[in-house]
Amino acid sequence: MHARKAVTVRRPVEEVYRYWRDFQNLPGFMDHLRSIHATFEKRYHWVAVAPNGDRAEWDVELVEDVPNERIAWQSVEGADVNCSGTVHFRTAPGGRGTEVEVELRYDAPAGGKIGRTVARLFGKDPGQQVEQDLRRFKQVLETGEVIVSDATMTAKGAAQRPAQPAGQTRQLEPALR
Repeated sequence: MHARKAVTVRRPVEEVYRYWRDFQNLPGFMDHLRSIHATFEKRYHWVAVAPNGDRAEWDVELVEDVPNERIAWQSVEGADVNCSGTVHFRTAPGGRGTEVEVELRYDAPAGGKIGRTVARLFGKDPGQQVEQDLRRFKQVLETGEVIVSDATMTAKGAAQRPAQPAGQTRQLEPALR
């Protein structure tokens, strides 16, 4: 699975980089991630949950960290989930903020529970998942929160209220002849 998406965030490069670089912030806008915590210097344990509740866990290592420019990581050897990712940060043209470009690769193990879980994490279109995550990232940095309406789709389905019984309806007058 491979996805490459970008978004422009109306914040300075330093602020955008700093927020992403704190990996514990990622579950706040990446729908499938539940937690990330440091285990060693440059190593992190990631926990993800698929829409059906299946769980996948793996360790990643930070392989590149160029402040205000680029962050890259990859899963450690022997991890159940083989993944890598790179995030580039650039000043947007005209001083409009920061362009954030994300490239993710996941190689789901063939078969087994972990393979099925990873496949469910991203569904049929991993690019769409990354695009939605970036949209939430932009909202967090620009407004301080992820904006959710009654009709917002979540990993658990639509957050909207169920339909209500119809009240009294008016009978339409027959058309005049």
